Amino acid sequence: MMRNRTLEQYMKEHLSFYLFVGVVFVTGVVFGAVMVNALSLEQKQELSRYLGSFFSSVHQGGLEGDVTGSFKDSFSMHIKWFLIIWVLGLSVIGLPLILILDFLKGVLVGFTVGYLVGTLSWKGLLFALVSVVPPNLVVIPLLLVCSVTAMAFTIHLVKNRFISRKGALYEPFMRFSGVILASGVLLLGVSVFEAYVSPAMMKWVTPMLVTMSGP
Repeated sequence: MMRNRTLEQYMKEHLSFYLFVGVVFVTGVVFGAVMVNALSLEQKQELSRYLGSFFSSVHQGGLEGDVTGSFKDSFSMHIKWFLIIWVLGLSVIGLPLILILDFLKGVLVGFTVGYLVGTLSWKGLLFALVSVVPPNLVVIPLLLVCSVTAMAFTIHLVKNRFISRKGALYEPFMRFSGVILASGVLLLGVSVFEAYVSPAMMKWVTPMLVTMSGP
């Protein structure tokens, strides 16, 4: 009962933050998808050549070699993003930059999925479902939670240090840092998935994509 009341209180206090950050992220996704149509013919041809080479590499087992290196690269990429949010959350001026990061993450996801679907139709959608979607089912919610926690801490910092000039920062800081730390643990699981499971899933669907033929 106490836990339910705590969760209800948490959502009551932070719902507006989640809605705002969610809108920023979704706007980024839409912007990224629209960017696909703005690519020049040369850019599309270059991306198609890169994709063709990537699909051939996956089909031949190119992603199954250095699993440890893939794990390290994946975890490094994810954790850097969250550490930046943690650092930005410690300063007042970091608040808009956190929103920019959320927007850019949306752009990356929207552009990647939009290009795959726009270029390869249902085959691109299938590849996105086995490569882009699974890790982001965890990464994106974690990103939103950490962004909201960072925003809440920044606002608490402003209220208690620059306006009322009172109130403890230790507990909110530890809560904020704890969320980042817990996210890092979950990101380890995401990186394990991307290093060990994703290559097998991608290899399963790439035979139909190697030739980069139409739908």
